[in-house]
Amino acid sequence: MTRTVLISGASVAGPVLAYWLHRAGDAVTVVEKASAPRSGGYPIDVRGTALDVLGRMGLLPRLREAHIDLRRITFLQGDGSRVAALRPHAISGGVEGRDLEVRRGDLTEALHEAVRDDVEFLFDDSIATLDQHDRGVDVTFHSGAARTFDVVVAADGTHSRTRELVFGPEEQFHRYLGYCFGIFTMRNTFGLSHETVMWNAPGKAAALYATGNDDEVHAFLNFALPQPPFDAFGDLAAQRDLVTSVFADAGWEIPGMLTALRGAEDLFFDAVSQIRMPHWSSGRVAVVGDAAYAPSFLTGQGTSLALVGAYMLAGSLSGQDHAEGFRRYEHSTREFVTLNQDLVGKGGATLFPTTAQDLERRNERLRGLSALPPAQGRDAHSALTLPEFAMTKQRLRYPAES
Repeated sequence: MTRTVLISGASVAGPVLAYWLHRAGDAVTVVEKASAPRSGGYPIDVRGTALDVLGRMGLLPRLREAHIDLRRITFLQGDGSRVAALRPHAISGGVEGRDLEVRRGDLTEALHEAVRDDVEFLFDDSIATLDQHDRGVDVTFHSGAARTFDVVVAADGTHSRTRELVFGPEEQFHRYLGYCFGIFTMRNTFGLSHETVMWNAPGKAAALYATGNDDEVHAFLNFALPQPPFDAFGDLAAQRDLVTSVFADAGWEIPGMLTALRGAEDLFFDAVSQIRMPHWSSGRVAVVGDAAYAPSFLTGQGTSLALVGAYMLAGSLSGQDHAEGFRRYEHSTREFVTLNQDLVGKGGATLFPTTAQDLERRNERLRGLSALPPAQGRDAHSALTLPEFAMTKQRLRYPAES
């Protein structure tokens, strides 16, 4: 009897998990609240062990062609004067010539195409209720449909609704890191190409990111805030008002960025936070990717953890019942996840100092980085050697067959 698996979320972890579960012989359904695979989006990084996952999926050549090749990050002081101009890998701790930086839409498109002919996708829908019992998980969808699956996996992001249905409110797993941010696109009137320019004042940062010779740039506004602005989440007007009020007296190109913000249709606003859970499964339901262990953009490892976690979950389930598979997944993957989440305490947050004294210290470090040799990569990025799993199609006796 073939195991049936429902995955909630079709961004990164969801399609990767679906790909490998199908290879292991499972019947997979992916439900996604968006009406289609999401295109566009800001650039993302893939480093270390995660590159091996893409390699085993045969996607590295395609994504190498889509590599953005950011060439320079220029840091500015509050008055607009230059602090330092560096190669990106000096900041990220990545490995130049090996790590990937691609538009999020390029990655999600490649992942979807790799699996779309082999698994069932339900777009424009989501899970409404879950009811676990000895024989499976009864699921009702917001569309009104009702089905039963052997296993359900939440891969629907930091604010996972599926996780909330099974594990409880997000607040118990949410670790706020003291910042909020907004990112959106605007016209590239600055002559920027393959580079980022970042302005800093105590507790505030603004950046313009040009992925190529495009007519648009990604605009980024980050600021320190003692508590998460819960009233602004889900309220676009409140988000714009909050960001505008924080940066109202800032110079450089920020007045123009705020003007663009008011008309931006693609604003993504959120708190800088992590998800830390004591367990990644409950009964027949598991979590993966940002839903389980979002590390925050301060680590630059969100996409990489999603790729590695999905592969490890699928491999751990291969040939096993759900209970043993979930146990193996957590045992084999948690140390790697923790090492990468802990990168926020090893330099990530120091890019955005909250005091004038700390900002000057950071600037001095940046000036010193320009004299260092190329980065060799952070140990945490490759701390897990990707195991070889028996991902060949096989019959799994699930539940027990005579």
